[in-house]
Amino acid sequence: MKQKIVIKVTLTGNKSRPKAMKIAVSQPGVESVAFQGAEKEQLVVIGDGIDSIVLITLLRKSLGYADLLTVGAPDGEKKEEKKELVIHPVSWSTIYQDVQPYYTYQERSCNYQEPSCTIM
Repeated sequence: MKQKIVIKVTLTGNKSRPKAMKIAVSQPGVESVAFQGAEKEQLVVIGDGIDSIVLITLLRKSLGYADLLTVGAPDGEKKEEKKELVIHPVSWSTIYQDVQPYYTYQERSCNYQEPSCTIM
């Protein structure tokens, strides 16, 4: 996967610019290296499978200051195309409810009298 890495570096003299480019080109997978920005302080590295942490570490060891700004896909590369959403009609099935059972209960009357004879 191609990626574009933008690194901000401090360039103290005329020798530091070729030094930064030499370090960036020495990494495996690098296809192009360029400087951009108003003061040419941003190093743009484009390539396939570049390890940005290793590149930043090497630049910090030799130049002193290097800050990773962005890592992403190159501008010229197409992004994923949006797929059309297909809406499928939903078929609703009819649901029949069962008949609710009737509950029966026995009503007790309040006038219930106990038998007068307790032995029986």
